[in-house]
This record gives sequence, C-alpha cells and structure tokens, in this order.
Amino acid sequence: MKDLIVDANFPRTEDNRVYHLGIRAGEVANRIVTVGAPSRARGIALYLDASPKPFTLASERGFTTITGRYKGVPISIVSIGMGYPNADFFVREVRECLSGDMVVVRLGSCGALIDTPVGSVVVPKSSVSVNRNYDFDFVTGHSHEPPYRISKPVNADPVLHDAVPFLTTPRCRSFYSSQGRQTSFPDHNADLIRQLQESHEDLGTLEMETFHILHLAASWPGQARVEQTIKPPISTLPVTPVISSPPQPSSQGQPPSVSESNSHGDLMTPRPSIRAAAAQMVFASRTSQEFITPEQVVEIEAWSGRAVLEALTSLDLDQNRIHPERGSVWAL
Repeated sequence: MKDLIVDANFPRTEDNRVYHLGIRAGEVANRIVTVGAPSRARGIALYLDASPKPFTLASERGFTTITGRYKGVPISIVSIGMGYPNADFFVREVRECLSGDMVVVRLGSCGALIDTPVGSVVVPKSSVSVNRNYDFDFVTGHSHEPPYRISKPVNADPVLHDAVPFLTTPRCRSFYSSQGRQTSFPDHNADLIRQLQESHEDLGTLEMETFHILHLAASWPGQARVEQTIKPPISTLPVTPVISSPPQPSSQGQPPSVSESNSHGDLMTPRPSIRAAAAQMVFASRTSQEFITPEQVVEIEAWSGRAVLEALTSLDLDQNRIHPERGSVWAL
C-alpha cells in the first residue's frame, strides 16, 4: 500500500472522502440505483437530466458514482463491481456520507431456477444466503460439517419492493460452488440446488449481492440507534479519485456535515432509515441452460434501468428527511 493510513477503523481523507468509494457528503443522493458494471451505470446515467450536469467520480478501488437529477429529483447511480464485500463497502460508506433516509434499489443480473425466460426481470420479496462452509473437508468429503450453510430469509422493504414493477420471486446469493455450478474443483454441491428448493420452495433465482444489501438495511438500527460518541477517524493522506465532471459552484467549499439532523438542524424522529429492494435481470436459465444474447442485454438494461429510475423518483420522501441541497453536486 503506497499511502499510510493512521487508523483503520473507518478511514477518511482530510477532505472527508471515504476510503473505497472516494465520495464525500453532497456527492451522493438519498435515492440510489446500484449496479455492478460501470458501463451499466453510464448507460442508466444517459437518462439523467442535462441540468445540472451529472457529477461522476471513479475511485481508485473500482467504484463509480454518478449523481444528478431524473425528472428534477436528485438521484445517484453507483457501480460496485461484484460480490458481497463490495456491497458491504457501498452500503456502509454511502450511509456515512448521507444525511436523512437512504433508499437503494439493486439492479443486477441473475440466473433463474424456475421456468422464467432469459430477458425477464424479477424482484425479490426476500433473499437467503448460501455460504461455503470452510470447516467442511472439501478434499476428502468426509466431515461432520455440512458443505454449505443456508441462512434465514431477509425481506426487502415492502413499499420499495412494490414500487418496482416486475415479476416477483425470492433468491439466494454467491456464484460458482454456492450456486451448484460444476467445475473441476471438488465442491460437493451436486445436491445443493435440490436442497435449496426443498428448504425454500418458492426460491426462484441465484445471484450474489442482493442478500447482503437487504441484510445491512434490515440490521440498521434506525430509531433505536445508539448515539455515536466517537467520530470516524481521518487519514493523513488523500485518495485521488477521478472526477470527470466538476462539482457545481455551490459545492466548491467544505461539504455539509453528515448527521441525524434535518436541513433545519432538528434531530430527525425517527432517525434516518435504510430502505432496500432489488430488481434482477435474468441472464441465464439453469433449467434450459439458455444464456442471454448481447443484443438482449442492451435492450433489457435500457428499459429496466429506466424503470428503476421511475420507481425511485416516484417514491414519496419527506423533504425534511433528505440530504441538504446547499453545497451538493445536484444543486440547481
């Protein structure tokens, strides 16, 4: 590592940028679409309003944040790459940069376990996690431990779920071994899909990031949150994110402070929430072995991306529970 970080608990830079996403307060909006690939984020961003010019920041750690307005409503599109560790960075670091409620829709790809054609979009009511059990002996297969552990379901936010207008089905996460895929590794997963379907009869799809986002949202204490007595530490050296669109003139100074207060300085009651849901594009069918074509990908990303923007911006949020516009990159 070329830069010295003096405190690893929650590193920030001297100008209050979080370490992995590279953003700071005023650069991410309360309504967020999160995707995997930067190209998908850029494609969805084409629908944003021309004014103010969308703000784009690409961090050294591979995250891209695009913030602007859609039909006048502030919104961010954040690409996070693949896997639940990146989803963890995303939720936690955005939450620390944001005042008010945080509303997230994950738009990604998935594989279908049911008779759903490729090119469809599904919206999970809930999600379970399937994890490789590292205490299992995968070499010999002889172990008192099961090879995989399946979590209890965690639910999507019901209001946000209902706002996203697609087919509804539950899902689980991970990719190769935990999705029952057969490779040259001795994964001992030949019966995993059957076990999943028997334990969760309405299981419909497989993907990697949704569970962790829903789980963190459900784990956020909200009204019962304990007051934080220690501020997140600050590192001594800045990261160098690539910002392709300069902030608006009103955001050139110090960003607004992030707290549990509203734009009038009053403590929010209840405290800020995290609301999460997901929409997943079916790229592969595990029943027919069909895989989506590149032409279908372009088409499905276009209309589903716009549909998620419509769902997020149509959601009614209390104006006293959103990030202040003054000093933000979406200020008009």
